[in-house]
Amino acid sequence: MIAEIILVVVALVAVGFLIIKKYNPALSLIIGGLVLLMGAWALGHPLYEDGAGTGFGLFDVFMQLKDTVISQLSSAGLVIMILFGYSAYMNKIGANQMAVDIMVKPLKHIKHKALFVPAVFLLGNVMSLVVPSASSLAIILMSILYPILVRTGVSALTAAGVIACTATIMPTPLGADNVIAAETLGYNLLDYVAWNAKVSIPALLIMGVAHFFWQAWCDKHEGSAAYIGLEDANLQEQETVSVPKYYAIFPVLPLILILGVGIAAMFIDGLTMDIFVLTFISFFVALITETIRHKSFKAVQESAGEMFKGMGQGFSQVVILVVGGSLFTTGIQKLGLIDALTNSVQGSTGAGLMVALIFAAATCLFGILSGGGLAMFYAVIALIPGIAAAAGVDGILISLPMQLIANLARGISPVAAVIMIVAATVNVAPTKILKRTSVPSIVGIIAVFVLSVLILPY
Repeated sequence: MIAEIILVVVALVAVGFLIIKKYNPALSLIIGGLVLLMGAWALGHPLYEDGAGTGFGLFDVFMQLKDTVISQLSSAGLVIMILFGYSAYMNKIGANQMAVDIMVKPLKHIKHKALFVPAVFLLGNVMSLVVPSASSLAIILMSILYPILVRTGVSALTAAGVIACTATIMPTPLGADNVIAAETLGYNLLDYVAWNAKVSIPALLIMGVAHFFWQAWCDKHEGSAAYIGLEDANLQEQETVSVPKYYAIFPVLPLILILGVGIAAMFIDGLTMDIFVLTFISFFVALITETIRHKSFKAVQESAGEMFKGMGQGFSQVVILVVGGSLFTTGIQKLGLIDALTNSVQGSTGAGLMVALIFAAATCLFGILSGGGLAMFYAVIALIPGIAAAAGVDGILISLPMQLIANLARGISPVAAVIMIVAATVNVAPTKILKRTSVPSIVGIIAVFVLSVLILPY
């Protein structure tokens, strides 16, 4: 078993190094997984039962890759792809922009500028439902919301810091991480999201309060240095949206249908919720509306094609990353280390809580070094059910803190894309933005773990 342990440790260090150095994380994980599988074959560990493989061990290594791709596409992979495609289509037809514009308007009626900080933070997280990319949301908010905040007297660094911290941990059945976790742990998606909400919503409120006090403290100690004129910022004007206001409903239409069917299923026997189906229904509702508005089906062909381009983007950005993580996990399993790990924690008092803490801490560290911890979350999620069962706890106690911390780690990472984008827009060093986001993010990470221990099922 010593050779197996050395091989896994070397593979883990190598893959982690490549991801931190900004190599493609999916390709790094796939290569790492293939190396582990080859090592398992070379060390005499069977990759398939007799008669189930190709008949040659080296071919079996790549058969495992094929099986992993098929497995992911037949489960959560297709759902992730359709959600990416729908988001891309909403962006193409201007529905996302309209939704953000409408959400921003209530902020103009806030009379006390101190309330802008928690309000912008919480509203920005709600906006992440329609613009799930932290970087994309920051770009939009810096062009729309940043000038409004600065003109009302909010310091430039406060405005930038809060905007850089907006896309964090909103509980939504449209999130790829929630879809993957629920599928892997055997949870109904809405049930998993409900547990997520019990942890993430209080954590968001705590973070909002932390932002309020931390930004005020920073402004007081930085003085005039916290204020930067609008003319000094690299603001890019967003194109004016020329779609009807009711288009703002389209980005959240799948969510509305999911919740509606979920409620109806309580009263109608046999009614089931399928995100793929409901999202495609939403797509065709939007497509028909676009056709009626333009009075031509031919005129909307190009924008409709964005749906399928987005699905390809979802495969290349998330599904293939999950495939890589799952293949890497399979390699570790074939070497026998998962069985050894589960045997070591089986029956140990407090093992579940300790495992949850270790996974959460590792995710946080990886997120700081790489700019986000979701790559690690996708890589190890397949391990959690077995480890949790051996430790005698529900898998959600390990997965949910890890998942939420993976998103929050961006706020304390000097290499996170969203930090870089906001810093470049305001023309300041990334460390100045990081100072504004770090304390609320650390508070959020601590709150997430503590709330998970207090609220989640064991």
